[in-house]
Amino acid sequence: PAFAILSHTWGDQECSLQNIDDPEGKSRTGYMKINNCCEQALKDGLEWAWIDTCCIDKTSSAELSEAINSMFRFYRNAAICYAYLSDVTDLSELEKSRWFTRGWTLQELVAPKEVLFYSSTWTLLGSKLEISDRVSKITNIDTQVLATGAFHHINIAGRMSWAAGRQTTRVEDLAYCLMGIFDINMPLLYGEGEKSFIRLQEEIFRVSEDPSLFAW
Repeated sequence: PAFAILSHTWGDQECSLQNIDDPEGKSRTGYMKINNCCEQALKDGLEWAWIDTCCIDKTSSAELSEAINSMFRFYRNAAICYAYLSDVTDLSELEKSRWFTRGWTLQELVAPKEVLFYSSTWTLLGSKLEISDRVSKITNIDTQVLATGAFHHINIAGRMSWAAGRQTTRVEDLAYCLMGIFDINMPLLYGEGEKSFIRLQEEIFRVSEDPSLFAW
């Protein structure tokens, strides 16, 4: 069935799968965006929503690995993506949002057909298409890519450049968050550190003859 999906930056009090049915879970700051996402999905005629904080059992390494390897497809297949910018009150503050500096939000920007940006008060700021010029300047992603979601014509170095300056909480996620961008899958090995990026490059090299990988 058609579903909405949430893109956001993680905070200190996210509502996990284990918290979602706990009465105290609603008091966590992360619950508000879950509630707002679901309410917005209903307004948009969708009965389902997928939210990474509470739709993955992170106590299961197998489920976490499967979800991360499938994450790009989740966002690509979503009917609509709500990008919640918790540090933005109006459109004039768009450029300063932390959302544009995180590793995981890169694929969450380019994969979905439609992205709607919401402020900290869940006020609509605009769609990806409506503000594509500003988003392109912030991210260095071509407006045509933002408009169509098609980017396989962009060489490896070009796609790697989109991730320059982005950060993840765990070192390994700098590689794992790019798997969908390069259409590859690989096992997750948290604890391997920067070796994860070497494995990412090896997997890219295995399926691509693009020499720009070496230039990068």
